[in-house]
Amino acid sequence: MRRIEQLYINGGFVRPHGTEVAELINPTTEAVIATLILADAEDTRRAIAAANAALPSFAKSTKEERIAMLKRLNEAVLARTDKLRDITVEEYGGPLSRATWIAQYSSQAFLDAAETLESYDFVRRMGRSSVVMEPVGVSALIIPWNSVAGTICSKLSMAIAAGCTVVIKPSELGALQAQVVTEALHDAGLPPGVLNVVNGRGDVVGGELAANPDVARISFTGSTAIGKVILRTATETMKRVSLSLSGKSPTIILDDANFAEAVPMALNAAFMNNGQACIAGTRLFVPEKRLQEVIELVKKAVGKMKVGDPHDKETVIGPMANSRHLARVQGYISIGLKEGATLVTGGEGRPEGLERGYFVKPTVFANVRNEMIIAREEIFGPVLSILTYRDEEEAISMANASDYGLHAYVFSSNVPRANAVAARLEAGRVMVNTLQNDALAPFGGYKQSGFGREFGLMGLESFLEPKAIIGN
Repeated sequence: MRRIEQLYINGGFVRPHGTEVAELINPTTEAVIATLILADAEDTRRAIAAANAALPSFAKSTKEERIAMLKRLNEAVLARTDKLRDITVEEYGGPLSRATWIAQYSSQAFLDAAETLESYDFVRRMGRSSVVMEPVGVSALIIPWNSVAGTICSKLSMAIAAGCTVVIKPSELGALQAQVVTEALHDAGLPPGVLNVVNGRGDVVGGELAANPDVARISFTGSTAIGKVILRTATETMKRVSLSLSGKSPTIILDDANFAEAVPMALNAAFMNNGQACIAGTRLFVPEKRLQEVIELVKKAVGKMKVGDPHDKETVIGPMANSRHLARVQGYISIGLKEGATLVTGGEGRPEGLERGYFVKPTVFANVRNEMIIAREEIFGPVLSILTYRDEEEAISMANASDYGLHAYVFSSNVPRANAVAARLEAGRVMVNTLQNDALAPFGGYKQSGFGREFGLMGLESFLEPKAIIGN
């Protein structure tokens, strides 16, 4: 039994003031694998104070000094790639292929930030003035449970590049992953107070971060409901806030696409990370006349997907992260049946042969209408809705008829046509004929998927404030 009994504050591992203990459960076996002492508001204030004390010196560090730090961070996380991969599989249930990608992506984030920083000019002329880009200040980075290591590293890398000190609040559900990352970050030897990690509940630690006047900026990834709470609290002290929130991403397969290639890719977009991804393409729009063809392709592709032990390299879909989330996803499948959608594959209950673990049958519904709950709300599991359209205009209109606008996918054999459709979709990112990430392109949402951008140039500038000096 592992025990996480320390926080990381002011350059060292310290005993929490908080006393509440939480259990961490392996979602594949349902066994308790660790206990965690949760931080309280006092611990959070200690971390904020450490970051605030370190800020004046760190904000004055040179570009070259911060690039060197980013490279050390890359090396430290890279050295723990295998350990991070294994603990992601154990604690979260991420399939081995996905966990491997996340582990590699986590270290690469620091090199991406270093590349962005190398060519960035912190002083520029605008009109008759000099504009200086300065660190915004102490930044709170609030991390979701579905991508602990990757989100810590991507947010932290840009904060460091900008010269901001940080307090990181990982989800308590990912404490083992966060511990591995924190140990690696410690090895990079950043100045004390620049980096602080406080594990605790959102209403306690997150609440203090959102309210504390010494925190200048919040970068939050999570649900729209929690994002709204953070935003309301943060306005009292006029914090700079960026929110990467829920999604209900559309995938449009145009009538000229190669359906034999596009449908399996659409399923991968829907079921990535066990379906627990804000960018999951969970609304699939196909031509009305080709629905039956799509249904047959879906049955064939899903039938080949292995659901089960995430340690097995052949597994495509592992368990849901916890029992509460399992119940949520099963509840949406039940709603889909009650709403009258056609069950193509999957359905309620556990997959055959899996009597233990938080597993869901990969489920696809057809004949879904845009007003159905399963087409409107983020399910965050391996559940896909197929909707039909009569022409391109209707496909775009239906895709945009959502409260969310985080991500979208378009498949077509005609790239200019696909790009024209992508340009009309209300989403922060649109992938055309690909599922490949671009870590230097901005990431963020429209509408209730949030605001602000991460990654690349815009991610760096989200941690900076412009100051105009006029008349010099």
